[in-house]
Amino acid sequence: MGKVIAVTNQKGGVGKTTTAVNTAAGIGKLGKRVLIVDIDPQGNATSGVGVDKRAARYSSYNVIIDDVKAKDAVVKTKFDGLDIIPSGMELAAAEIELVDMERRESKLKNALALVKADYDFIFIDCPPSLGLITTNAFCAADTLLVPIQPEYYALEGLSQLMGTVRKVKRRYNQYLDIEGVLLTMYDGRLNLTQQVVEEVKKFFPRKVFSAVIPRGVRLSEAPSFGQPIMYFDKSCKGSSAYMELCQEIIKNNQ
Repeated sequence: MGKVIAVTNQKGGVGKTTTAVNTAAGIGKLGKRVLIVDIDPQGNATSGVGVDKRAARYSSYNVIIDDVKAKDAVVKTKFDGLDIIPSGMELAAAEIELVDMERRESKLKNALALVKADYDFIFIDCPPSLGLITTNAFCAADTLLVPIQPEYYALEGLSQLMGTVRKVKRRYNQYLDIEGVLLTMYDGRLNLTQQVVEEVKKFFPRKVFSAVIPRGVRLSEAPSFGQPIMYFDKSCKGSSAYMELCQEIIKNNQ
């Protein structure tokens, strides 16, 4: 039965989609069966694995709003062990459409229940907000993977996120837990980086991944070629860092 991990941070620009794509692809490369569910209306995870949003028959919007079966929306990618349920701009309207629906917070959970047995891991790439779409992801997820950039405002964002997690646990998903906090755009030479890392470790004892993701030009370039970093440039530091993270996640879930 596949473990569902939502990759989330309501603060934009922290490497959330980069992490969702590269972690999913890296775990697929290590021999596991992996599904990405792209529920960000920008659809960057979809294009990041070389899938044309406009060519897809169904998207995550159809799965959440129209009750299309998840397996009918799955698109195979050209990367080892990796499938995706793509996203598109129509998902931006889903927040409004969900408001009047019954059991609106469980739509994604119910849809993914039918494909969980087909995968070892399911990664949900969440939008950079804490609305109804993200609530759906939190209800569907077993754990949350939280990428953060080690800067002052990151800590403010973490406390907001944990407030939402507490509400979701109380109302909808009592088993929701933190998979881990991932430090992205890491530069160990900066004093501020070290200070933020210490604070994050206090906030999440034993939940901060050993792997850290450095800043890197190749990581920024890979999405424009529709390739995860380990396929685009497997010798760069970003690729090594994400593969280290993938091994850590697999080990933690044995």
